[in-house]
Amino acid sequence: MEPPSGKDSLPVTIEESVLSPARMKLLLLCLGLILVCAQQEENNDVAIRNFDISKWYSIFVASDLEEKVEENGSMRIFVELIYALDNSSLYFKFQTNSELCSFSSIDDGYNVFRISQFGDSTYIIVYLANFNKDRPYQVLEFYAREPDVSPELKEEFVEIAQRQGIVKENIIDLTKIDRCFQIRGSGVSQA
Repeated sequence: MEPPSGKDSLPVTIEESVLSPARMKLLLLCLGLILVCAQQEENNDVAIRNFDISKWYSIFVASDLEEKVEENGSMRIFVELIYALDNSSLYFKFQTNSELCSFSSIDDGYNVFRISQFGDSTYIIVYLANFNKDRPYQVLEFYAREPDVSPELKEEFVEIAQRQGIVKENIIDLTKIDRCFQIRGSGVSQA
């Protein structure tokens, strides 16, 4: 996989930016999601139909490059809120900084996002393709409105990830192992 070239390529690299790498990564993440959502070809209003603002929970994260989603991996981020914008785009607010849950600021390359699946306003699956010059990779993230989802939905996510070529060992159920998720769900302050 190679990054797009020509007029669609980024004019500067992360290293050339005046923003910190972590802020630039979040900016690119949000920009990518906004662009992808705005240009959906079919059912472009599916993501905002009956969509209200509320808390979301990171349920699963999966990648074909394990180090990106393991503890302290650069793509192990946690969704807090998702807003529907007037232009049919979505804005994601991620939890990135706390004593227990940190966000890596390593530049991972050029990312392309798309909403893979949107389930009845109760869950969303986001697909990321990363075009890193050293090692391209993909990430799937499963967010839900409630911290507990049915075993059937969890199994469906695992099947989707495996169809994308992600091995089962690289599919992480954050509800079972992540202290950040557990503390957030209990209402205990993380600061």
